[in-house]
Amino acid sequence: MAGHGHGGHGHGHSCGCEGQHDPAERGLEFGLYQKIDLEKLQCLNESREGAGKLVFKPWEERRDREKFVESDDDEELLFNIPFTGSVKLKGVILIGDDDDSHPAEMRLYKNCTHMSFDDTAREPDQVFRLNRDPSGELEYPTKYAVLPALYKIKRESITPPV
Repeated sequence: MAGHGHGGHGHGHSCGCEGQHDPAERGLEFGLYQKIDLEKLQCLNESREGAGKLVFKPWEERRDREKFVESDDDEELLFNIPFTGSVKLKGVILIGDDDDSHPAEMRLYKNCTHMSFDDTAREPDQVFRLNRDPSGELEYPTKYAVLPALYKIKRESITPPV
């Protein structure tokens, strides 16, 4: 990973200055897009087959509103997101519309192979109360942990941009 400068010295992501990077710098340097196994990613309850895979994008394409996912039957989507190796998930950014279609909550589950909606009855590893964020400015910090190659994210009330 590319380093960045602080006071005349450069260093990578293990710099010890947690929270001091601006969002653009963090996204470029720490993005997990390349670590997601898109071929194995699953989105349950999507209205268009394969649309769930399209919402995971490189940092520089994050505001591309042409690619979105919406639920078919109810207001819940469930993503099974496999990684190609262990990752450190430090934060999550969720972009949605500035209306009632924006998700209100996101739940993270880890270590559940092929998770289904029935599995969401168990306690999530972390719950986020979401604010409307049409421009992707808000980053929700996670409970810092090294995650194995498989991680599940349940997002509620995801609908397309207007």
